[in-house]
Amino acid sequence: MVKFGVAGNSDSFYEQGYTQTVQAAKWCAQREIDLFEYSFGRGVRMTEATARDIGKEFARYGVELSVHAPYYTNFASAEEDKLQLSINYVLKCLEVLSYFDTSRVVVHPASQGKVTREEAIANTKKGLTLLADAVSASGQTDKKICLETMGKIGQMGTLREIIDFCAIAPFFYPCIDFGHINAREQGILANADDFKNILSILLDNMPKEKVASMHIHFSKIEYGAKGEIRHLTFEDNLFGPNPFHLLEAICNFRLTPHIICESKGTQAEDAVFMKNYYKKLILAQSGCF
Repeated sequence: MVKFGVAGNSDSFYEQGYTQTVQAAKWCAQREIDLFEYSFGRGVRMTEATARDIGKEFARYGVELSVHAPYYTNFASAEEDKLQLSINYVLKCLEVLSYFDTSRVVVHPASQGKVTREEAIANTKKGLTLLADAVSASGQTDKKICLETMGKIGQMGTLREIIDFCAIAPFFYPCIDFGHINAREQGILANADDFKNILSILLDNMPKEKVASMHIHFSKIEYGAKGEIRHLTFEDNLFGPNPFHLLEAICNFRLTPHIICESKGTQAEDAVFMKNYYKKLILAQSGCF
């Protein structure tokens, strides 16, 4: 089955008087939310004891954890010390995953900087190869490092780039952020066929197991000439993409991804909305799970 989850805690979580992430395990389970993505966006700061406590509580309630590595990882950096920092951030996230007793970390590949796109791609591949070597040396190749499609023109991580980057190591998986793709490509995802085209490209160019169980980020995103501006809620009617189209495409291709909702403040409500719509598709469409 497709699993649905949230990136961090919704506004409603705090409005109901909750303050600690460990409390989100029961809160999510009560709403039939399957997944919770913990962000280390500003740095990996968590003790082993805290991580183990969080992991045990989420396991108790059957909510699967993933983590997001610091936002500023840059595997295209030409500066050795900065590249090593990015590698260390991911390795530290893998340690936390072990404490959580789970397996997925989402990673931003790189920024283009002042070099050409071609140079940045080559530099990113070199940096990610060094990351793969470091992960192998650490003995944590059982984890899934999910490389994310990015929403701004100056970031590395188009769909084609992510496909190429994921070929570097068997434990590199795609994190397809459809909101980012839509924002970077100026509203390219207008209907279900557009989503099916993305999935077809993935299936034609990656091992099926990497696509079938891929990580997905989804939200509506406001965009401008340079791509992503800000995340929105499902109530927004000006910007896309449409969650119905995503779910119809996934059902059509019989995929079972992890879908993390990144709506601004309403991620729990919007994740439940998606899950309920997917259930209707299961009942309505023959051939779906």
